[in-house]
Amino acid sequence: METFSVKEHRLDNGLRIVLAPDHLNPVAAVCVWYGVGSRHEEPGRTGMAHLFEHLMFQGSRNVPGNGHFALLHEAGSRPNGTTNFERTNFTETVPSHHLELALWLEADRMGGLLDALTQESLDNQRDVVKNERRQRYDNLPYGTAWERLVAMAYPPGHPYHHLPIGSMADLDAASLQDVRAFFVRHYTPDNAVLAVVGDFDPGQALGWIRRYFGGIAGPSYTAAPPAAALPEPMGTGSRTVVRADVPSGAVLHAYRMPRDGTREAEAAAVALAVLGSGRNSRLKLRLVRRDRSASSLSSGLIRLTGAPSLGWLDIKASASTTTADLEASLDEELGRFAVTGPTEEELVRARAHLERQLLTRLESVGGRADELCRQATFFGRVERGRIASAALAQLEAVTADEVHAFAATRLHPSNRAVLVFEPGFAATVPGEDASR
Repeated sequence: METFSVKEHRLDNGLRIVLAPDHLNPVAAVCVWYGVGSRHEEPGRTGMAHLFEHLMFQGSRNVPGNGHFALLHEAGSRPNGTTNFERTNFTETVPSHHLELALWLEADRMGGLLDALTQESLDNQRDVVKNERRQRYDNLPYGTAWERLVAMAYPPGHPYHHLPIGSMADLDAASLQDVRAFFVRHYTPDNAVLAVVGDFDPGQALGWIRRYFGGIAGPSYTAAPPAAALPEPMGTGSRTVVRADVPSGAVLHAYRMPRDGTREAEAAAVALAVLGSGRNSRLKLRLVRRDRSASSLSSGLIRLTGAPSLGWLDIKASASTTTADLEASLDEELGRFAVTGPTEEELVRARAHLERQLLTRLESVGGRADELCRQATFFGRVERGRIASAALAQLEAVTADEVHAFAATRLHPSNRAVLVFEPGFAATVPGEDASR
């Protein structure tokens, strides 16, 4: 994994290129990151970046309809795209002899998507996204949890206040003109990073990239990221109770955390792993295995660079436990953690869990291409041939004292949003939110 070289290039139109040949297996991954996510959306037009995740597969200048999927499936690839707060990515891994095809397809939609964008294709994909929202959010038990937590952690009017899925009303309101303008503003060569990792000749690949991407015009308008300044600690905690048709009570916490790329962010990841990652994590030992007050528990860190990151805990109550009792036990354990910090055994386990996650993600050429795009997009540089070892060294450098200090100052009631789900339906009362 650490034996390949990394070379960077930039075309005249601003496209950043990262090439990392690795001849272990006869495949190559192509990954394109656009520096656009839900934080770039204007009020009343949420969901646009995620909508384009779908539209980018629905035809371009030389590839009609579903041709992008069809050509790559025929080549043995399963292309994919994802959207988050800060970026949209597209990736495919192909047999090496199909690399030119993958590059040509990415260039055709970067430079020619608007040639194929019609009211019909917009309406079709708008309906697809709305159905995705129904299935994953509106009609799923606890489905609105993330939307509510994010809105509590980032105040109204803040660019991170809403999820990439957007609202039904905003999706319906988006006109063809709105959508075309959003593409022109954000899906430009100088707002993109292209990474190629795997079995290929760098000189040949760079020649293809120059041929297919070099003629794409640079932007007439460059969109700056919106202002997203916030104090990392919330300062005051918030709490919402939702009565909904859910199988059991649930308690969810959201914490503002240090921005990605900092040593403090690594301490945050370790602290959350100590609490909730693995069957022997502190909260699982207490709430799931010993007290049996929780039926499931998970934790994690959404790493962000343009605003404070988001740490979270998600705990489902067992049938015999009230959410009030669950919260009391949870606060007791969090208070103890703030006083004692992690044991050495907990620190070792947490690091091992995070390292395993990292290595699993980087074991494929697609995972490495994605990581190179991430580094170039958010930090303006890439780890040259040391993708894994550099990240592992950061994790290993985190000390028990740093995790202890972090727990005492950040995993604190004044720096958290608390969302509680109670089974059943009820009218809205002060401090509560009755789900429809």
